[in-house]
Amino acid sequence: MTDTADTADTTDTAAALRVEGVVLSTREIEALIPHRWPFLLVDRIVEYQPVRGFIRGEKAVSAGEWFFQGHFPGLPVMPGVLQVEALAQTMGVYVAQQEGFGDRLGLFAGIEECRFKRVVQPGDRLSLEVTMEKLGRRFGRARAVASVDGEVACEATLSFIIPPAGALR
Repeated sequence: MTDTADTADTTDTAAALRVEGVVLSTREIEALIPHRWPFLLVDRIVEYQPVRGFIRGEKAVSAGEWFFQGHFPGLPVMPGVLQVEALAQTMGVYVAQQEGFGDRLGLFAGIEECRFKRVVQPGDRLSLEVTMEKLGRRFGRARAVASVDGEVACEATLSFIIPPAGALR
């Protein structure tokens, strides 16, 4: 077998494993942001439109999630702060794909106009939509909306900073 055939086989295998409608899998997300289980809160990216500054991810909320053990026993509700974190991670995936940002770590700078409008429970599929409003070399801001079946669960304006190299060591 030649190198060309090996490459074709690898490409065919990757294509066969890709789920229709999925732009990035969990494994591909992990290659872009540092979060890992149990704190990786984006399962997949299903839409990515860099020209619009838009990305949409999904989180399948299962009964086995670690946070349901104490929030709340007998009435599992996904904490609002984790919904915001899932939106921030989705924004991180968008930013990591932009030229010059791939190896840089963004940190929260602000959460503004945050509202929670619907309870998120086991069995829900949380849609995580982020539209960038500003993206500079050291600062970014986006409007973010988490929803379930088209009903808004959480919305906020999120901002982040990218600290100078070596600041986190």
